[in-house]
Amino acid sequence: MIKKFKLYILIAAVALSSTSCLDKMPEDSIPFDDAIQTVDDVNLAVIGIYDAFKNSALYSGNLTILPDLQTDLVYGINGNTNTYGDIWRWKDILATNTSIEAVYAGLYDVINRCNFMLDRVDGVRNNTTDDNDLDKLDQYCGEAYFARALAYSELVKLFCKAYESDEDAANQLGVILTRHYQGGEEMKRASLKDSYGFILEDLDRAAKLLELDKDYDPSVDVPLFNNATYFNEYTVYALRARVALYMKKWDEAIKYSSKVIDSEYYLLASCTRAISSGVSYYKYMWTNDMSTEAIWKVGFTVNSYGGKLGLIFLNYDHVNYRPDYVPATWVLNSYNANDLRASTFFESHTTSFSHHLSWPLLIKYAGNEEFIAANILHVSMPKVLRLSEQYLIRAEAYVQKEQPDYNRAGKDITTLRTARYSSYGGSTPMSESNAMEIIESERVKELYMEGFRLHDLKRWHKGFERKPQDQSLSTGDRLKVEADDPLFVWPIPQHELDAPGSQVEPNESNK
Repeated sequence: MIKKFKLYILIAAVALSSTSCLDKMPEDSIPFDDAIQTVDDVNLAVIGIYDAFKNSALYSGNLTILPDLQTDLVYGINGNTNTYGDIWRWKDILATNTSIEAVYAGLYDVINRCNFMLDRVDGVRNNTTDDNDLDKLDQYCGEAYFARALAYSELVKLFCKAYESDEDAANQLGVILTRHYQGGEEMKRASLKDSYGFILEDLDRAAKLLELDKDYDPSVDVPLFNNATYFNEYTVYALRARVALYMKKWDEAIKYSSKVIDSEYYLLASCTRAISSGVSYYKYMWTNDMSTEAIWKVGFTVNSYGGKLGLIFLNYDHVNYRPDYVPATWVLNSYNANDLRASTFFESHTTSFSHHLSWPLLIKYAGNEEFIAANILHVSMPKVLRLSEQYLIRAEAYVQKEQPDYNRAGKDITTLRTARYSSYGGSTPMSESNAMEIIESERVKELYMEGFRLHDLKRWHKGFERKPQDQSLSTGDRLKVEADDPLFVWPIPQHELDAPGSQVEPNESNK
């Protein structure tokens, strides 16, 4: 629940209680009708929307880490602090889990901010005559529609079943949909089909409002796209491709991922080309948060940043390493000897526990070098949308469509591997018997600990198994989860179910 909502600054202040995450401003806040009156006010409200994504419960923390932590990608290590231990143990995930509650609340915080601005912008537009200001208002609305779609896309991914078909989704539970901040809308879950339809409507609006001017020339104008910390036309296409994949709309996934890939505004970061001595373009993306393949990242500064993605994987204090979680052996062994992602992501260190485990630790989120220089460790800017994911989306859509195109799928995987390997000759042969195996493996290696694994297993209807490895915690390292286990869908937070007058229906995982 939002306990304090300060307009203009719009700093997230989320407190969880027995009231709904969709509750609005308290009575002592700035009155709704007086809050946004000028174009500058709208701009500040949009800045507040971007600021909400810095919440450590979202991309710089729980939203990114927990879906992967819950599965088979890492192991809890003896001596750890038990941070997120209930999530990792799987069977201990409850509707009262505060980490999951924080994700739910953080995403609805973004949605509430978007609705607040969108409900007030027409009043500003009616009092605006300057064409440049009117164009700005269109852009601001496009950004708000996209932010709302992004937040809802994460909610349906985590709190709903996988989308199987339009017919099936019409009978499955979706999420609470709100178009207005003070609209008196019924607080109950829409169908999964309608929830995705809502997301697509917002993405259509955003694409139109954020469309490039027809005379835009990237060779002379300031580049607007790669490494962006704000939303634009191609950010919309990237998310649209991801949503289409999740909806099993294969032709749509190909269409929108191709718009991003074929635009040539983005370039895969090379693991062999050096940006400076000993640092590849790919490594620089993780050590300095700068890359030609980042479609949208959450922008941090040393004075304004979110959570610490790397903390539980390193717990480094300039002397000692005391990680809570270490990479699974099977993941480490999945990388080809020529695959330079492995040396970018993992680095062997001896831990400072009494058992002195020496293990390849995850250094992908060790931290931005500028932040480290300011003694801020483990902080990286989340790269929420990247070009590599678009290649993986398109490759999967090519092999899943009614008439598979294994040749084109193989070309996309070859393009990705060529950028990541020290050498990768020839092609990637694909057939009905191996195509999805290749793609599934490639998603693990490329998107490791970026928050995709739980949903990937859910939509592929696959389970997983953990087997003990060196110094792994005995409570959790022997785990077999069957396909379609209820906990592939997170429980709706208990406080949302218990809120006065709640009509919110629970998930199977709530029971």
